[in-house]
Amino acid sequence: MATTKTYTVTGMTCSHCVNSVSSEITQIPGVTDVHVDLAGGSVTVISEQPVDDAAVAAAVDEAGYELAR
Repeated sequence: MATTKTYTVTGMTCSHCVNSVSSEITQIPGVTDVHVDLAGGSVTVISEQPVDDAAVAAAVDEAGYELAR
């Protein structure tokens, strides 16, 4: 069964931001889809099983952004 979780990401301002964040999160094992809402500053991660929040935070950090705490 698929798992869906939404995160708030700070610092995204353009389509390049969306592509960077999506690209990094998609590399996490088990992630099947990523939806970024640029206007709302949220990222929804769809995966085969729950994904470790630390892995998502690391992927967002690698893209140059930060998860809101």
